[in-house]
Amino acid sequence: MDKMRHEIISWDDVDKLIDHLTPQFEVEFEAMVMITRGGIVPGGLLAEALDIKHILTASVDFPAELEREKSGLFAWPRFLQFPEDELLRDRNTLIVDDVWGSGRTITSVKNRIESAGSYPYTCVLHFNPFRNLFGIARPVYYAAITDAYIVYPWEIKRGIDRVLLNDRPRPSS
Repeated sequence: MDKMRHEIISWDDVDKLIDHLTPQFEVEFEAMVMITRGGIVPGGLLAEALDIKHILTASVDFPAELEREKSGLFAWPRFLQFPEDELLRDRNTLIVDDVWGSGRTITSVKNRIESAGSYPYTCVLHFNPFRNLFGIARPVYYAAITDAYIVYPWEIKRGIDRVLLNDRPRPSS
C-alpha cells in the first residue's frame, strides 16, 4: 500500500492561500457556513477579509470504519449540528472547509443548504481531484490543487507525530 505524501503548511502559506482566494469571489455573500473543524480557521479568516457577519457552523459525521466497510464511501451523513433553514433561506452562502478530499462532507453540506432555499458556493484551501468521488464536481473556489495529505498549522500539535511517524490513522473529519 502506498503511503500518501504529506505537506506541512505554515501560517504564511495560509495567508498566501487566503490572498489567492479573495480576488476570486464575484458574489457578495450574505452568510457563511464553516464546516467543523477544518473550516473554522479558514472560515474566520475569510469572514474577516470579506466582511461576512452572518456566520454559521455545520458538523457532519460519517459512519465509523466498520460501518463504512458495509456501506462503502457512499454512506449517508449524520448532521451533528446544522443551521435552521430560515437562517439560510434566500442568502448567497459561502461554505468553507480546509480541504476537498473525497468531497463527501462539503457536498453533503452544500446539498442540505441548497434544500433550505439558499444559494451555496463551496470554498476550500486545497482541492484534491485525485480523491474526489464526485466526477467533474469541484469546489467553486479553491486556492490550490494537491495530491498530498495537508497538515495545517492549527493541526501541528495534534498531528505532527502522525505525519512524522506515518503509522497512525488520520482522525476522521
